[in-house]
Amino acid sequence: MRQIPAGLAGHLASGTTTLCRCWRVARRDGIVQGFTDHDDNLVFGATTFRAGTGFEGSEIEARLGFAVTGSELSGALSSETLSEDDLAAGRYDDAKVELYLVDWSNPENRLLLRAGNLGEVKREDAAFSAEVRGIASRLDEEKGRIFAATCDADLGDARCRIDLADPAYRGEGVILAVEGASMFTAGGLDGFNDGWFTQGRLQWTSGANAGLAIEVKQHRMDGGVHLSLWQTMPKPLAPGDTFVVTAGCDKRFETCTSKFANALNFRGFPHLPGNDFVVAYAVPGEPGNDGTPVR
Repeated sequence: MRQIPAGLAGHLASGTTTLCRCWRVARRDGIVQGFTDHDDNLVFGATTFRAGTGFEGSEIEARLGFAVTGSELSGALSSETLSEDDLAAGRYDDAKVELYLVDWSNPENRLLLRAGNLGEVKREDAAFSAEVRGIASRLDEEKGRIFAATCDADLGDARCRIDLADPAYRGEGVILAVEGASMFTAGGLDGFNDGWFTQGRLQWTSGANAGLAIEVKQHRMDGGVHLSLWQTMPKPLAPGDTFVVTAGCDKRFETCTSKFANALNFRGFPHLPGNDFVVAYAVPGEPGNDGTPVR
């Protein structure tokens, strides 16, 4: 059972309440923002909770056991609250959210109702809605090693050990012509084979999207170097924008061997039998059904 602080309990027992809700959002880059549905700003816990932001919260769902529960936040998009560019750039992905019930006449009388993390965010015109996932959602995340035919390491990490600073796996390019919202012709990458940067990581070093990174959907050589991205960038692409792109990996053993010569550090199980082998049964006359061990 949740314990209500004595000050807030006394306030509730008085019969006349001055309550509001406050949300504290802490991004992974260290930026902390506060929002309230009260009509004036509130300050507590070294955070200013801004009023007039249009913030609203849905009902909080709670269940027994470890079932994943959640709620929803909605509000207006603006530079003073949650900007569309920051949302598109992923700066609010998995941000920590705390919901408080606060006596606005004395903010020291408050109760932490819920803590969780931002999940899926939807945008429509000048507004947004965001899913707030409860702590139990962490129990749905994969932990530890995954037994699969493909590699479960990330290219360039401590387990993979490929040095992505090596010029063989890294290229510096510039947009020559924009072909669409997420497609362009690039210069500076003529020395790399077709598909070398497919599924690679591209980071902008100049232009309106400088500092942001995105995954490459396709790299093809067809009368020039053409790159397409998995997502549209927050700001339009323009000729002259520069970037750094690193090689991509599809996590197959064949790719690890032929493209990176890194079979020793492959973190998958390439000889793991697939579903076809598991459900197979012996058929008279087929090779291998002579009673000898399967190798």
